[in-house]
Amino acid sequence: MRETFEAREDGPNWRKMARAIAFLTAHYQDQPSLDEAAMAIGLSPFHFQRLFTRHVGISPKAFVSHLTLEQAKAGLKDGASVLGAALDAGLSGPSRLHDLCLKVEAMTPGDYARGGEGLAITYGFHPCPFGIALVMATDRGLCGLAFGDEGEEDAMFADMKARWPKADYRQDPARTEALAAQIFAPLAEGTVPLHLIGTPWQIKVWQALLAIAPGRTTTYRSIAAHLGKESAARAVGTAVGRNPVSWLIPCHRVLGSDGALHGYHWGLPRKRAMLAVEAARAELRGPQSERPRTSAMA
Repeated sequence: MRETFEAREDGPNWRKMARAIAFLTAHYQDQPSLDEAAMAIGLSPFHFQRLFTRHVGISPKAFVSHLTLEQAKAGLKDGASVLGAALDAGLSGPSRLHDLCLKVEAMTPGDYARGGEGLAITYGFHPCPFGIALVMATDRGLCGLAFGDEGEEDAMFADMKARWPKADYRQDPARTEALAAQIFAPLAEGTVPLHLIGTPWQIKVWQALLAIAPGRTTTYRSIAAHLGKESAARAVGTAVGRNPVSWLIPCHRVLGSDGALHGYHWGLPRKRAMLAVEAARAELRGPQSERPRTSAMA
């Protein structure tokens, strides 16, 4: 039986903030007050406000104000042009969440075809703002990032393992904890190496996702057009759904052509919450958060 994640120093607070985000996402249409949200989490309003702002990087009020679908749709207005400009400039990734930069290395098609045979993957479960994060890494970098709720750890692991069934897996949360802390810190900085494991087409689509700026959204059709395959929106959607590094490779920023929040592998409420967090952070930081930064490709 695999071990579930162990709460470390800030684990209880991360779990409370994940519960807060889940509560606000479920009830945002009722515009819950600070007192109501704090009561639902079991904290005083003052303590809740302070913890939420510290861990999520924005206030509860700012988060709620960005939860509507109209906010997500607003990013479509120039999201496609931002995507096109980044891809035309040869960028595989603009500025990340705050100052986080990604260095991307792709597995060869032959390695992928062998189902990850000979690949050693270390993994661990860690509390985060969006529930429980399954963090997976090879010696070359982060290869998997999945989300779920407490009690779903086995299903999360089975889902990710099915992608690379012949890899050698070892649970070691002590090794993945530093990656988790870097990924989810509100003021994330430094470089996270990514080891992408997928087909050439999937990796091409995932690289395009990296060109969508935080606070912006685009459509499957726009990505297909920018990849030179205007009729391949459905194939783009399939590749987006197979993204193994959710959140950092921002598949949550892709909407349907009608602006609706179509399918997200880890649940539409989580997608809505991710979009709201990013939009509020981008608004807080201003235009400088959209300046592109290159990511090295091996």
